[in-house]
This record gives sequence, C-alpha cells and structure tokens, in this order.
Amino acid sequence: MSASRPTELPAIDAINEMLAEQFPGSANRCIEIGEDFAIAEYVVHPDDIRPGGFVSGPTQFAVIDSALWFLTFAALGRIEPMALTSELSIRFLRPAQGEVVRCRARLESVSRRSVVGTAHVWCDDRSDKITATAQGTYAIPLPR
Repeated sequence: MSASRPTELPAIDAINEMLAEQFPGSANRCIEIGEDFAIAEYVVHPDDIRPGGFVSGPTQFAVIDSALWFLTFAALGRIEPMALTSELSIRFLRPAQGEVVRCRARLESVSRRSVVGTAHVWCDDRSDKITATAQGTYAIPLPR
C-alpha cells in the first residue's frame, strides 16, 4: 500500500446518515468498518428474489459496490461521497438464498488516486457459504 494510512476511521453512524441524506434510495447500510475492511448489509425485499427463491445478481452486485465504497472511506479516513467505482468484476459461486445479504470488502491497495478491494458475499449468518466474490477499484476525486 503506497499511500499513507489515516489514523481515524469514519463512524458507521456518520456513513449511514450520509447515505440516508444523499442517497435515500439506497437500502444498503454499513454495519462494520475497520482499518482494512468494511461490511455492508442489505435486507432482501421480495422484488429482489428470482425464480427458485434466489437473491438476484444485481442485488448482490449493489451490496458489493457499497462495501467497496465504505472500504474507500476507511482507506481515506473520511467519508468521500464522490469516490466513484472505476472497475468492478464479480463471479457468482452459488445461488444466494436468505433474508439478509452481507458483504465484506478487504483492502488490497490504496494510492493517491484509487482504492482496490476484494469482496465476498453471503446470506444471513452463513459467512462460510460465499455466494459471490468480486474485485473492484474506486477512483478518488482530486482535491479541490
């Protein structure tokens, strides 16, 4: 990791308050954040279920994207709403079934311009049954 690491982490409540204010349509929430990880959570809505009772791929993708965004906040040491997804690649491993989708994003590298992370998705409390894995990059906006 080439950029210097922040000494403070953004508060989970502050992240979720920013989401509610600036992105009221998002149902994803940050539930945990650490120096090199973030966990996002989404309560599944009936509209997210596909035939067979499976949570849709776009729903899992959105949780991954949120977890990586929260991870970017941890890497920067601040909430940065204008950090943007620049690349995200997902691989679905097994059908996702459950009432809550969770994703843990882990920091791979951080530089002045980007944050790269790897993410794993699971349903409910079955963190040993990964349904999807992904790697993504977030672009950090230039200082104004």
